[in-house]
Amino acid sequence: MIIVDTGPFIALFDKSDHYHDICHDILSSIKPPMLTTLPVLTEAFYMLNFSWHIQDRLWNVIIQENIKPVSLSNKQLSQCRELMKKYHDLPMDFADASLIAVAEAENISTVFTLDHKDFKVYRGRQKKQFKLLPAKL
Repeated sequence: MIIVDTGPFIALFDKSDHYHDICHDILSSIKPPMLTTLPVLTEAFYMLNFSWHIQDRLWNVIIQENIKPVSLSNKQLSQCRELMKKYHDLPMDFADASLIAVAEAENISTVFTLDHKDFKVYRGRQKKQFKLLPAKL
């Protein structure tokens, strides 16, 4: 199972994005469903607000259950707060913290992200580095 960050959603649905082709190739190699969080989807819809049609394409992917949004428990929300405090110098945003909290709860070690700078630094409670897709940017 793989968890997806905001960047790949933007790149996948915005054909002018520099990473569109790379993300499309990765997506075609991943077996659905993939997980994400509601904070990530909120960011993605906001960043895709230049086109309602593109936002609707993201809705189709969610509704078809290729992407499964995961709600955060109170325990995970507390963990998000701890993570954001720990990584305040980057700074870590709520979407990134939510991904780490869910990845740990679901025992997911692979993150589909374009934010390698931060995700190479982030560690969950088990102190393990996440495997990042794409492997190189």
